[in-house]
Amino acid sequence: MANVQFKGVQKAYGDVRILHGIDLEIRDGEFMVFVGPSGCGKSTLLRTIAGLEDITGGQLYIGGRLVNDVPPAERGIAMVFQSYALYPHMNLYDNMAFGLKLAKVPKDEIDRAVTHAAKILHIDHLLERKPKDLSGGQRQRVAIGRAIVRKPEVFLFDEPLSNLDAALRVRMRYEFAKLHEDLKTTMVYVTHDQVEAMTLADRIVVLSAGRIEQVGTPLELYEHPDNLFVAGFIGSPKMNFIEAEVVSGSERVALVRLAGGALLEAQVDASSAKAGDKVTLGVRPEHFQLGGNDNLLRATVTFVECLGGATFAYCAFPGVEDALTCEFDGRASVRAGDDLQLRVPPEAAYLFDAAGKAFRRLAPMPASVRGVAA
Repeated sequence: MANVQFKGVQKAYGDVRILHGIDLEIRDGEFMVFVGPSGCGKSTLLRTIAGLEDITGGQLYIGGRLVNDVPPAERGIAMVFQSYALYPHMNLYDNMAFGLKLAKVPKDEIDRAVTHAAKILHIDHLLERKPKDLSGGQRQRVAIGRAIVRKPEVFLFDEPLSNLDAALRVRMRYEFAKLHEDLKTTMVYVTHDQVEAMTLADRIVVLSAGRIEQVGTPLELYEHPDNLFVAGFIGSPKMNFIEAEVVSGSERVALVRLAGGALLEAQVDASSAKAGDKVTLGVRPEHFQLGGNDNLLRATVTFVECLGGATFAYCAFPGVEDALTCEFDGRASVRAGDDLQLRVPPEAAYLFDAAGKAFRRLAPMPASVRGVAA
């Protein structure tokens, strides 16, 4: 196992800069996920670790060794791509053993490595089959097995589940988590799917336009996003953003007026805010409560999705770009055309200044707030 350290890493193609001075340490044995929208630089950052992209500036260390000029084959890494890239004329055993054979590893050692990897991935009964006889999930396991047999210090995964259907993606997320638990090896995983990131990662790196927006555990990013970008990217459905104006602010609470005229409190450190400042109120869909006596806003339902365990109501509200998304218990009686009185718990409200920076929330969200529809 090994840690991975970026020190001011840059990548440019001519005058076009892709990575802007990345500083980051991936700890030994950690499952780190790079997440962000298409074009944010997450795959490029992963490929710099693999040595498939040359670094324009800065230093990259793997296991304490500077690897800027070290060839990919000598970095102690193994990479699994979005495409399985299996040899169609070879059975599973030979696909997994191919790299070891090229390296002239003794036959008995190859056999032990392939058999061990196949058992970990639950494909030991399929070793005589060819790729055409396998499901998408089984092919992905073979590609992972091909990486495992090399016994790398660092595993790299570049959107490995993007070609699978929704049900199989859920199953494979479990497989990846179990694999990390079994191997206890440093793993770096790239995805645009924040649900994958939240369920798999020890820590998440949120990237935007070649820069790191925030690094933290899934819960840290969910409860304490640094800015509007992170708040809007982490969480599904995404956080609601409502235009607002500061009425008053203190170290314990901010009172804001929404575009529709409603007055709401947010329990944040708003000591730097001044009356009249333009701000954005953030509310996660699952934190709205039906009815109440304080911190209320009114919205009209335009569309409802009933999914059994949850009901999603999409509401028209002034100062919201698309629609206000509210998540309630699946038994909630909500219909299109209803005028809802919605409570926003002050401890569950987020506030962002005009530059998009979050005001500091004062305490972790109480468990009683999460997912509650009163």
